[in-house]
Amino acid sequence: MERIKNVGIAAASKGGKILRDHYGRLRSVRKKGTIDLVTDADVQSEAAIIETITKAFPDHAILAEESGDHQGRGGRWIIDPLDGTTNFAHGLRQFCVSIAFASDDEILVGIVLAPLLDELFIGIRGQGAALNGTPIAVSSTRTLVDSLLVTGFPYDHHTIFDALMRRFSDCLKATQGVRRLGAAALDLCYVASGRFDGFWEQHLNPWDTAAGYVLASEAGARTTDFSNAPYSIFEKEIVCTNGIIHDELIHLLEHKD
Repeated sequence: MERIKNVGIAAASKGGKILRDHYGRLRSVRKKGTIDLVTDADVQSEAAIIETITKAFPDHAILAEESGDHQGRGGRWIIDPLDGTTNFAHGLRQFCVSIAFASDDEILVGIVLAPLLDELFIGIRGQGAALNGTPIAVSSTRTLVDSLLVTGFPYDHHTIFDALMRRFSDCLKATQGVRRLGAAALDLCYVASGRFDGFWEQHLNPWDTAAGYVLASEAGARTTDFSNAPYSIFEKEIVCTNGIIHDELIHLLEHKD
C-alpha cells in the first residue's frame, strides 16, 4: 500500500500541476452534454496521471473519466483528472484531482488533491484518513437541525428535477443550511474532515466518488444509498454522513420520486 500511495500522490501532483498551469488560461472548453464541460486541462491531466501510474504498474487496469476503461489485472485505478470542471472553467478554485486504487472490487486507497487550495486528502483502508498529513475525522454533530449539509445537482437534473427539488427543500428546511460546491470528491472529503455533517447526490459516476468514499469511511463516515442499503461506487445514489445524523437524513431523502 505504501508504494500504491506514493505513486498515486505523484500522479495526482502531476495532474494538479497541469491544472494550475491551465487555470485562468483556458484555450478550449467543449461540451460532452448540455452543461457537461471538458477542457484541455482535463485531457492533459488525465494523460499525465495515467502515464505515471502505468510506468509504475504497467499491468494494472484503469477506469478514467475522459478515456474510459483500460483493461488490466492486479489492481484497478479509478481516476477523475478534474472534478469540478465547471468551477475550473469559470475561475472558481473548488476543483480537484481524484485518484482511487481498488483490488478485488474493494477500494483500498483514495487520494484527492485540490491544487489551488493546497489541500491533499489521503485515505488508506484500515489506516485512517489525513489532510496534509494530519489525521481527520467526521464531525460530532448530533442532530439534523444543527447540521450543515452539502449536495450536488447532476448534469441530467432535468430528468429528476421535481424529486431533486423536494429533497433539497426538505433538507434546507430541516438544517442550518445546504451548500453546493460543484465537486463531489471534495464534498466527501469535507464530510471526512468534519466541515460538513452530511452529503447526498444522485447520478454520479465511479470516478466522482471512489477516492472520497474510502477517505470518508476511514474518517468514520457512514455511507449508503437513499434507501439505507450498502453503498457501491456503481450505484446512482449516495448519502454520506458523520453517522450520527444518518437515519434522520435518510428519512428526508427516501421516497421522493
